[in-house]
Amino acid sequence: MVSAATRKSLLKVRVMDFITSTAILPLLFGCVGIFSLFKLLQHMRMKAYLRNAVVIITGATSGLGRECARVFFAAGAKLVLCGRNREALEELARELAASRVTEVQTHKPYIVTFDLADPGAIVAATAEILQCFGYVDVLINNAGISYRGAIIDTTTDVDKRVMETNYFGPVALTKAILPSMIKRRHGHIVAISSIQGKISIPFRSAYAASKHATQAFFDCLRAEMEQYEIEVTVISPGYIHTNLSLNAITADGSKYGVMDRTTAQGRRPMDVARDVLAIVGKKKKDVILADLLPSLAIYLRTLAPGLFFSLMASRARKEQKSKNS
Repeated sequence: MVSAATRKSLLKVRVMDFITSTAILPLLFGCVGIFSLFKLLQHMRMKAYLRNAVVIITGATSGLGRECARVFFAAGAKLVLCGRNREALEELARELAASRVTEVQTHKPYIVTFDLADPGAIVAATAEILQCFGYVDVLINNAGISYRGAIIDTTTDVDKRVMETNYFGPVALTKAILPSMIKRRHGHIVAISSIQGKISIPFRSAYAASKHATQAFFDCLRAEMEQYEIEVTVISPGYIHTNLSLNAITADGSKYGVMDRTTAQGRRPMDVARDVLAIVGKKKKDVILADLLPSLAIYLRTLAPGLFFSLMASRARKEQKSKNS
């Protein structure tokens, strides 16, 4: 009588004989080859899309914006670097110009200084941006400010300040750039949002509200711009190891000045910037760049809202207790 182990061994041999003696193995290799070719063509298309493209980056003085400038410059894009600190922008431009990138031809970056929170500055800034190369291919709305505080303690002026920088400023700049894109029937609008544009967590009300508004606006824009062949991408990262929490404002408008543990443990800005480059190059429409837990929380908010709200209430109690201790 044949033992179970022998039968299992015989079955394994027969399966391997079947695979190697038929067209299955060549088919598998063929599928792998086709997939590899597809990825190669996709990569080449992405590089061609961004090479020599005029790319505007707001908030380019530090953090994710600065790293985006590096990777887009290395990809051969023609950059217009925007921010409030001209000295920091000039330092970045010199650094990029001095970098040795031999794979593609690079272009000297332009600088346009303005404050997104100042509505009156955006029209003039747009005219200056368009003068640099005569047109814009990609606008990356990256600049932003964070917030920490309890709703009951937060003045309306703080809510407005966060909304001006994170929402109204990017919206105004986008609206100012759009006519030139529509005229050419070509362009790509990118909004760097946040996982908090999908879900809200306690003591981040002004920030989460501004990012929810950003998500809604650019979702509407995507639908309306399709007829003009203009791409719209919303990217929602999780925590990134930048100075965002250090520069956040509090309930009374003062500087937070603390590096949160979650921020300190966040992804490296360079890694996120590389993802942004790939997402833009592939013309993706809506991408979440977060770890598993925050990504699952988005689905939990939709599928089991009661449980999600209970978890957020528990988190709020723990944070409040930590602050009071």
